[in-house]
Amino acid sequence: MLPIEPIPTAILLTVFGGLLAVSVAFSRASERIGVPVVLIFLAIGMLAGSEGIGGIEFTDYASAFRLGTVALVLILYDGGLNTPVAAARKYAAPAITLATIGVVATALLVALAGYMMGLPWPVALLLGATVSSTDAAAVFSVLRGSGIALKRRVGMTLELESGLNDPMALMLTIALTASLITGEPIGWSFAWSMVEQFAIGGAFGYAIGRAGRFVFERIRLPASGLFPALSLAFAFLAFGVPTLLHGSGFLSVYIAALVIGSGRLPYRVGIVRVHDAAAWLSQIAMFLVLGLLIFPSRLVDVAWIGLVIALFMAFIARPLVTAICLLPFRYPRVDIAYVGWVGLRGAVPIILATYPVLSGVAGGETIFDIVFFIVVVQALIPGGTVGWVTRRLGLESMEPPPPSAVLEIESLKPLKGDLQSFYVDELLAVNGCRVSDLPFPAGSAVTLIVRGQELVAPTQDTTLETGDHVYVISRDEDKGLIQLMFGRPEE
Repeated sequence: MLPIEPIPTAILLTVFGGLLAVSVAFSRASERIGVPVVLIFLAIGMLAGSEGIGGIEFTDYASAFRLGTVALVLILYDGGLNTPVAAARKYAAPAITLATIGVVATALLVALAGYMMGLPWPVALLLGATVSSTDAAAVFSVLRGSGIALKRRVGMTLELESGLNDPMALMLTIALTASLITGEPIGWSFAWSMVEQFAIGGAFGYAIGRAGRFVFERIRLPASGLFPALSLAFAFLAFGVPTLLHGSGFLSVYIAALVIGSGRLPYRVGIVRVHDAAAWLSQIAMFLVLGLLIFPSRLVDVAWIGLVIALFMAFIARPLVTAICLLPFRYPRVDIAYVGWVGLRGAVPIILATYPVLSGVAGGETIFDIVFFIVVVQALIPGGTVGWVTRRLGLESMEPPPPSAVLEIESLKPLKGDLQSFYVDELLAVNGCRVSDLPFPAGSAVTLIVRGQELVAPTQDTTLETGDHVYVISRDEDKGLIQLMFGRPEE
């Protein structure tokens, strides 16, 4: 006999496995009907809940909060790992402005709208705090998973903002919850706590990121699967250590991932692929669990106020705050309009809304229901129109289309040299040239050509054509010459 009865665990895994499989299966359908995929996951969780066809009783807000925290750590780490550090430096100032001043301003405007709709002022402020930040999972999934080729400045601003603004929203939510419980107003101690958390989180994020780069560049592991495990260890350390020291763990995770991702990682392709899968799994699990927490019958009472505030956020609050924050950075009007429209809310506001419920704040469940309604409406209106708005404002990038096949090299240790892909457009000097006529330095060569649906093994007589994706292997010191011939490499 086993000391622990395995049947409850088997039931749990069966239920979760079934919900996970259904969610993944319906993700493709979401593209055809124009509904953001995160809402599909949320709807499946609701259907499986106590008032749905599944009848699963789940009201464990504490477990949902913990699961959401772990999921957000994995999502932020994956986002930082895939963000080019040069672009992060270039657009850090506007993104930080949106992630700090923008969050506070959004919270105040939403609170004002809630107060005018009849909510008590303290409750309205807490509601504003919980929905004040854009959601990394929603933004990353829309921008990276929809196939939208967005201009770099706009896309990077949105991604950096969503990766950096969670700490401010979390601090506001915790402070306002404490204020409601104790009856004491927020004082200057909050401002000091905010500075302290940002300073500790930023410092530890950078330090752990540098430590991660140092280890990855020198360690030799016996199996390739250990490299993603080591990367996960740094992700959890980046969150846990500064959090224990009263710093912002979420900020630390994102910065650590930026720093680690900018280095030369062994087995990079495998590490990135594992983190991408972990981020998607986290996103699905998070929305499923949060869907289970929703009672549709309670939403009827807050539908009107939720609809009004959601529309106010989409059409007034977010565009106004974005315009004020980006005005000093001289963004074009269409860029400001786009960033203001694509301020997607997702699971993070719902996770934050569980905190007042856990703390026993009067009206906490009402706040949770309003936040859920706001998130759904926001995902349907701005989220469901991202592609159309991108094309309408002319913000599609002129980057070349991705190749039909991708050639990757996986190595257990850093290699001297690199494999890069280049798109051959009609203006390149190499267009129409034979491979044998290209002035390659010693140690460089064309290894593969992807031409439409065909893989071409290059020979000396192969001629490069417009639309080819050419893979070139070269030494580090020769990359400059290669890029003079082929232009900027594909990412």
